[in-house]
Amino acid sequence: MKQTYHISGMSCSACAAHIEAAVGKLDGLESVAVNLLRNSMTVSYGETLLRPADILRAVEAAGYSAAPEAETTGQTPASPAAPVENARNDAKQTLRRLYWSAGFLLPLLYLSMGHMLGLPLPAFLHGETNAVTFALAQLVLTLAILFLNRLYFERGFRTLLRGKPTMDSLIAIGSSAAVLYGFYALTRIGQALAVQNFALVGQYTMDLYFESAGTILTLITAGKYLEGRSKGRTGEAIERLIRLAPKTALVEREGIQTEIPAEQVQIGDILVVKSGSAIPVDGVVTEGGGAVDESAISGESLPVEKTAGDTVIGGTLSRSGFFKMRATRVGSDTTLAQIVRLVEEAGAGKAPIARLADKVSAVFVPVVIAIAVLAAVIWLLLGQSPDFALSIGIAVLVISCPCALGLATPTAILVGSGRAAQLGILFKNAESLETAHKATVAVLDKTGTLTEGKPSVMGVFPAEGLDEEALLAIAAAAEGLSEHPLAEAVVAHARERQVIFLEARDLRQMPGRGIQAELDGDTVLAGNAALMAEHGIGLEDLDPQAERAAQEGQTPLYFAMNDRLLGMICLADAIKPSSAGAVQALRKEGLEVVLLTGDNPRTAEAVARQLGISTVIAGVLPQEKEAKIRELQAQGKRVLMVGDGVNDAPALTRADCGIAIGAGTEIAMESADVVLMHSDLMDVALALRLSRATLRNIKQNLFWAFFYNSAGIPLAAGLLYSTLGWKLNPMFAAAAMSLSSLFVVTNALRLRRWAPGDKTQEAGGKTWKPEKQTEMPTEPQNGTVGEEIQTEPQDLCERTDTDSMTKQIKIEGMSCANCKAHVERALNALEGVSATVDLEAQTAAVTLEQPVEDAALEAAVTQAGYVVVEIM
Repeated sequence: MKQTYHISGMSCSACAAHIEAAVGKLDGLESVAVNLLRNSMTVSYGETLLRPADILRAVEAAGYSAAPEAETTGQTPASPAAPVENARNDAKQTLRRLYWSAGFLLPLLYLSMGHMLGLPLPAFLHGETNAVTFALAQLVLTLAILFLNRLYFERGFRTLLRGKPTMDSLIAIGSSAAVLYGFYALTRIGQALAVQNFALVGQYTMDLYFESAGTILTLITAGKYLEGRSKGRTGEAIERLIRLAPKTALVEREGIQTEIPAEQVQIGDILVVKSGSAIPVDGVVTEGGGAVDESAISGESLPVEKTAGDTVIGGTLSRSGFFKMRATRVGSDTTLAQIVRLVEEAGAGKAPIARLADKVSAVFVPVVIAIAVLAAVIWLLLGQSPDFALSIGIAVLVISCPCALGLATPTAILVGSGRAAQLGILFKNAESLETAHKATVAVLDKTGTLTEGKPSVMGVFPAEGLDEEALLAIAAAAEGLSEHPLAEAVVAHARERQVIFLEARDLRQMPGRGIQAELDGDTVLAGNAALMAEHGIGLEDLDPQAERAAQEGQTPLYFAMNDRLLGMICLADAIKPSSAGAVQALRKEGLEVVLLTGDNPRTAEAVARQLGISTVIAGVLPQEKEAKIRELQAQGKRVLMVGDGVNDAPALTRADCGIAIGAGTEIAMESADVVLMHSDLMDVALALRLSRATLRNIKQNLFWAFFYNSAGIPLAAGLLYSTLGWKLNPMFAAAAMSLSSLFVVTNALRLRRWAPGDKTQEAGGKTWKPEKQTEMPTEPQNGTVGEEIQTEPQDLCERTDTDSMTKQIKIEGMSCANCKAHVERALNALEGVSATVDLEAQTAAVTLEQPVEDAALEAAVTQAGYVVVEIM
């Protein structure tokens, strides 16, 4: 069983380590992961050996409190909204404490330091004779601040007594030392007044240290509030995903439409989706159709037309039309729920680099306490006053809090995985997000990964005396009776060509060779060369085309009627438009590219030749794919495997990083470390770059956390006091500690704005930023696919506002984003025309860089299928 708990009382990575150690000792526990950033703990355990109550007792015994997420939020345990809401609630409570603490601190500072600035004090607090009253007033204000922030003392001393000191222990010891010294000074003031020693009274009045304790606690609380507020922001990507899911659904049962809560939808229910409403769950369109905006899930900017039989995804938005759908996945099984769960699990996981911070934090706090005590003793032995030594010890304790170390990795992992989800890339765990970019070789499956995964007609070659339309009409009539994938491809191509369909009958299947059918009393044969040879039909006239098709990995399908050859149709699994660009992008990332497929070598080599892949491993069985991955790993290579089918699952699991295409099978997606929701191979390189950016962010965080403590502790210990006279005041130490944690979280939040088009690109070690971007082409241009076209800067400089003129075109017939795109494409295709369409206003704003006739503008819009009302 897997369960997530909300943990209260954690303040640093040492806390997380102590909880993991305490829970990890329980019998029956399979795994435990504590996330300091989310204040959560995820455990997996056997229900027969371990009970939730045992886990709660173990956490409480370690000095903390725990509750299942469902109890803390009122949501289901699986809901990732819980940690986000918990972080915000904690921040609100901290803010209230901060307000009250600051309210008591301001008068405390006025009393303790106001007279140094010449500010007036009440008569009963002024002068040596009123020193006790002066000290008691500060003590009362300080005790109020201590009471408001008592949790630091409760947790700090509790963990200290258990021999597991944490950041709270450092704060508690430092603040208590300041207060105790203040009590000592108050006592000495009373003794000095009793003997009329006003010089001693003045000395101890200046060394009360009550304001140091109050200031330290208030600044720590301020830092905690800013840190908690930033923690809440790290979960915004998950929260936005959660908000996509609609709260209600319109279900049709027994002919009656009823609105019910979305969580009550059951598999098989018929749902009604109207224009402008969100789709509640995953399903299949059964009736009607419309344009669905899937940008939030797939990243596809244009709405996708859906008709009967098409799949729709919960959380997407119907932009136009009306349709009914049958629910196929509900609750936690929907695509949106799975995406949210993967992002949450990735953020809750622990990356390998985090182990370094864990090891340091485990010994850091005890070492800091030892350094603080040692520094104070040494300064006393060197002849310094007790208040000087105490100030040194407190400064060391306060500045050394290891919050930054504990936050360095989880913040970057959570924000990075959330940003990846927005880009349609799902990292299943923290380790895959950290290590994906370390791959040295990319192994690509062919079918469904580099290719479309289904056959398409690549060429139609009629025999002499016949044209393509006639051949397609006869071929589609015969193949229309068959359910073979090749037959479906032929029929689909005939429909695209708008060929008039003929009616055939009496289908006869001949396994391994083809089919036979009757068409208006004539016998039609459709199949391979063996079938033609059986009937004595010569294929010599088409040998050149057949040979060329074979070299390109295509499958020839011959057609004959009454033993006379009609022609040949060549089919192949078409290469995806983005595959060539993706292979090139992987090379730029420094990866060796290998094609691994179970297809025949000739077809595989043809695909590899077109994509520029030099290494091909073909004709392998599923288990052999996994063995080939092991062979590459045995050569010392880190293997990244990309696939989409059931036969890819073993190889995806074996690879150092398995990447599944989102349109592939569920088994492949379960076996992979990364899932590409866009089904676009170009996203592989994008995932590698984002992985690299995340790891760089983690290293920056760890560097500053280590550097901060390495520089701060010697300064606080007074090592520079003898030479430079530098001594760190405990109040400034508290401010510096809070700022270090805030810096780490803020640095991680920069990943929310990471984008491949406007950030540093690391391929080839070069840095670039496009001056201007246009649409990414879908067809090869000058031998490349998917490269962004850029305009030279000098072209931009040569254009001026006086060289252009604008026109407004009123258009009828546009109803969706597809219409807008069609009109913009048609107008922008005209030389010297730059057009932007406003769908809501039904207008197009046109900028003309050279004279263009209104008739040409109208013709472009009309050819796109729309009506021009007026050109202004």
